[in-house]
Amino acid sequence: MSLVAGSYEKFIWGLTLNPQSQSLTPLFSYPSHLSSIKTVAVSASVVASGGEDDTIHLYDLSAASSLGSLHHHSATVTALSFYTPPNLPFPRNLISADAAGSVSIVDADGFVHLTTISVHRNAAINDLALHPSGERALTVARDNCLAVVNLVRGRRNCCLRLDKEATLVKFDVSGDRFFMAAKEKVSVHQTEDARILFDLECSKPVLCAAPARNGLLYTGGEDKNITAWDINTGKVAYCLEEAHTSRIKGIVILTDSDGATEDDPYLVASASSDGNIRVWDVRMTARKKPLAEYNTRSRLTCLAGTSLRFRRQRRQDGSKSKVVKRQRLQAGKSKSKAED
Repeated sequence: MSLVAGSYEKFIWGLTLNPQSQSLTPLFSYPSHLSSIKTVAVSASVVASGGEDDTIHLYDLSAASSLGSLHHHSATVTALSFYTPPNLPFPRNLISADAAGSVSIVDADGFVHLTTISVHRNAAINDLALHPSGERALTVARDNCLAVVNLVRGRRNCCLRLDKEATLVKFDVSGDRFFMAAKEKVSVHQTEDARILFDLECSKPVLCAAPARNGLLYTGGEDKNITAWDINTGKVAYCLEEAHTSRIKGIVILTDSDGATEDDPYLVASASSDGNIRVWDVRMTARKKPLAEYNTRSRLTCLAGTSLRFRRQRRQDGSKSKVVKRQRLQAGKSKSKAED
């Protein structure tokens, strides 16, 4: 299993998790951006990071090497998400959002910029949620709006005015529900009509969230706790209190691609602004000590992760992967220049 984190100090960190030895091992670290990293995304083979330098950087996960960068944004890149079709090891698209209110679609085969959609007029997008179908996305921005973006047609479908600014939006695993966080409150909505089902009341502002297959939503933030919510009842299932000594900036659910088994325990990873990345075995919620921990000594801003199965497949031919991905990226850049 692999984890990737970004930091204020411009570094991106890649680590591998071995559940058997209960250890987090550094895979790579690059001072990749000219300013702080705002967001990271990871597929089975490629990592992307976006920062305040208006740039997206790409990395080959299996070869632990840099692939290059994309420069089609004109403002801070605030959110990234890969779309990988079911049962395929490679992503099809990279979706990105920025502080100018735009959403961009990139073809992951060659990393060719396809189109940019103006979604929120001159309002920074706080977060982006990609539907499991890959056909649409939700964005929340500083204009106090929730927008629905049609990724197939490349246009905004609608924009809904909210009572207050939402800083976080996530789909559940099925895509039938989505969650929005506005300070201490997380609202649960029906995807079909955006109807509110109920609210989750937290003690302090929520900064990150991750849905799980077992009907739980994990949240973290200023309270330094990892809270598991039952999204069917709106009640707290359990809570890892004082999971970190500082605010939690990222949560990732780590499972095998086919679900949790005895050999592949259900794990939750968290990253804090104090620089620590910790992995927790949620079957042992009474245990205060994390399963594994690594201190990056950086002020972490974001966290992403991927499963074990595809990672093993990709590492069997790391050198070939490195060459092929670079060729595809260079081909994409050449195509983009020709079109311009």
